[in-house]
Amino acid sequence: MADQIKAEAEKLDLASLDIAADKRAELLRLIPEARTEGGKIDFDQLKRALGAAVDAGKERYGLIWPGKAECFKTIQAPSLATLRPSPEESVNFDSTENLIVEGDNLEVLKLLQKSYLGKIKMIYIDPPYNTGNDFIYPDNFAESLQTYLQYTGQVDAEGRKFGTNTEADGRFHSKWLNMMYPRLYLARNLLKDDGVLFVSVDDKEQVALRRVLDELFGEENFVESFIWKKSYGGGAKERFAVTQHEYCLMFAKNLDLLDELWLPPDPDAEEKYYEGKDEHFEKRGPYRLKPLEATKSMDRRENLIYGIPAPDGTQVFPKRQWWWSRERTERVRAENGLVFTKRNDEWSVSYKQYLIRDDGTKRGAKPFSIIDGIYTQQGTADLRALFDDEVVVQFPKPVKLIKHFIQFGAEKDSIILDFFAGSGTTGQAVLETNAEDGGNRKFVLVQLPEPTGRNDYKTISDITKERVRRASTRLRDAGNNQLDLDHAKDQDRGFRAFTLADSNFKAWDAEGPKDAAALGEQLSLHIQHVQKGRTGADILYEILLKSGFPLTAPVEKLQLAGKEVFAVADGAMLVCLEHELTLDVIRTMAEKGPERVVCLDEGFAGNDQLKTNAVQTFKNKGVVFRTI
Repeated sequence: MADQIKAEAEKLDLASLDIAADKRAELLRLIPEARTEGGKIDFDQLKRALGAAVDAGKERYGLIWPGKAECFKTIQAPSLATLRPSPEESVNFDSTENLIVEGDNLEVLKLLQKSYLGKIKMIYIDPPYNTGNDFIYPDNFAESLQTYLQYTGQVDAEGRKFGTNTEADGRFHSKWLNMMYPRLYLARNLLKDDGVLFVSVDDKEQVALRRVLDELFGEENFVESFIWKKSYGGGAKERFAVTQHEYCLMFAKNLDLLDELWLPPDPDAEEKYYEGKDEHFEKRGPYRLKPLEATKSMDRRENLIYGIPAPDGTQVFPKRQWWWSRERTERVRAENGLVFTKRNDEWSVSYKQYLIRDDGTKRGAKPFSIIDGIYTQQGTADLRALFDDEVVVQFPKPVKLIKHFIQFGAEKDSIILDFFAGSGTTGQAVLETNAEDGGNRKFVLVQLPEPTGRNDYKTISDITKERVRRASTRLRDAGNNQLDLDHAKDQDRGFRAFTLADSNFKAWDAEGPKDAAALGEQLSLHIQHVQKGRTGADILYEILLKSGFPLTAPVEKLQLAGKEVFAVADGAMLVCLEHELTLDVIRTMAEKGPERVVCLDEGFAGNDQLKTNAVQTFKNKGVVFRTI
C-alpha cells in the first residue's frame, strides 16, 4: 500500500522547465523513428530521417567564442529558486496583472518558462553595452542563484570575487556573449508564435549581437535594424567622427506569422491611398493594391515559392518569392482578397490591403528604419519629471522611444517583457500607451538589485518600482489631461512586486555527507521541509509558479470543511496549506471539480490511510493530485 501511495501521490516538481528534456520530447514527437529502446535519440537514425539536410562537416559558418559550450550547460540547468511576493512594495497587488521582479534575470527567465511559455507578444531589452564597468560578472556562471544571493548579500560570499569586464583580461567580448546568449535563448521560448524581440545595442557589440540573434532566431526571421539618432550635437570628446546613433535590432519568432507593422493611422490615409471598394467595404473600409511578390532583396525561402492558380487556370510563380506562406495566400484568395493582372501574357498577383485591419483598427504608416527626433536628453527629462527634478539614473532610454516600438510591436492586449528593466522606462511606456489609446497591455519587468550608493534608493530595482509608482500616480491624478482619457480611467496601473530567493522547501542533497548525523538531518526534511521564516503566501506563489500558472492569476481564499483553501484561476487549481488535513476537506475539494489539487505533504502527518483515501478520491474525480 505504501508503494501505491508513493507511485500515485506524486510530488510537485519544484524545478523550472527542463529545457533540454522539452526539446528532446518535441524532436521525438516529430521524428519518432529516431527513438532508441531506452527513449533516447539515435543520431544515426536521425541523420537518415533528415537526409541531405544534415551538415556533417567540421567547418561551417557560425559564431564561436570561448565559453559557448558552457552557455548550454547554464541553459539546461533547471532552477530550484522561487519568487517571493512583496505586497507592501506593490500597487494594487490583489488585482493588477503587471509584474516587477527583483533578481538575476537569468534565474528569473528560467522560472518564467512554465508560466509564460509562448505568452509574451513583445520583448524589449536595453542590456549593458559592454563598456567595461557597467555590469558585474561572477567568477562562476553556472551557480546563478547562489551567485545572485552572494552578490546581493543574502548569504556569505566566502571570498568569491566580483569584477567588471575589462578589455585587459583578453575575454572582453566573450564574457558579454556568455552573459547574453543564455538569456536570449530563454527569452525566445517565452514569445508567442507571432511575437517580436527588440534589443538596443551600440557599435561595440552590434555585430556579435546580430550573429547571436541570427543563430537563435534564424536569419530568415530578422525584421529590421533600426538606427536611432540619439543626439543632435556633441563631438567635443570624439577623436574622429561624432557618434550620434545606436541600434535596435528587431527579430520575429516566426516571420511568416507576423502581421505587417503599422504605426498609428494617418488621418488622411483614406483620401491619399485607399480607393478600392468591394463586398467587405462596410466592415473593412476601402482597399489599395499591394504586390504579393517580394520586391526587396531577402534570403530565398523555398516555402515561399509555389504556384497560385490564375483566372485562366495557369499557375503563377514568383520570379523570386511571395511575401506570404501558401496557407495564408489560400485563405486570402478564398476571401476574394487577391487581384490578378495580365500584361504581355504574364500574370501578376496583388492583394487587397484594407484600411481597417482584422482587429477593427485603422491601418497607419509603416515604421522607418531611421528614428529621428527622439533624443537621450528626453530620457533624462522623463525621469527628472517624476523624481522632483533629480537625476537618479544616468541616460535612461526615452519613454517616447519605447512607446514607438510598442505601437507597432504589440497589440492592445499584449504582454510586454523587459528583463533589463533599468529605471523602469518600459513600465512607464506601457502605462502611457494604454492611457493614450485605451489599451490593456501588461508589463513584466525584471531588474537586478544593483547597489546605487544612495541612502534613499539603495538599488536600481528600488528606482524601478518607485518610477512605476510615480508614473501610475501621475496618470491617475491627471484628471482631464490628454494622457488620461475617459476610456483610460479604470485601467490597470498597478504592479505585483516579487523578489528572487531560494526555494521555500528544503531539497534533498544527494551530494551531501553520508554519516549518520547528516542522513538523520536529511531524513527530517520529510517531516518539516519548509524553510524558516517563509509565509503561506510565499509557498502559494511558488506552487503557482511551478505549476505553470502566471503570478498574476486570480486567487480566492475559501473556507472548506473548516480548512483554508486557495482557489487559483477561478478554481482551476485548489491549494491547501493546512498542517492537519481531514477526509472532509479532501472530499469537499474533490467535489469542487478542479483540474488539480496541491497539499502540503506534512498535512497528512504520517497518516498513510488518509493519504491513500485522498489519492483514490481525487483519482475517481479525474483530479490531478500533487503533494509538496
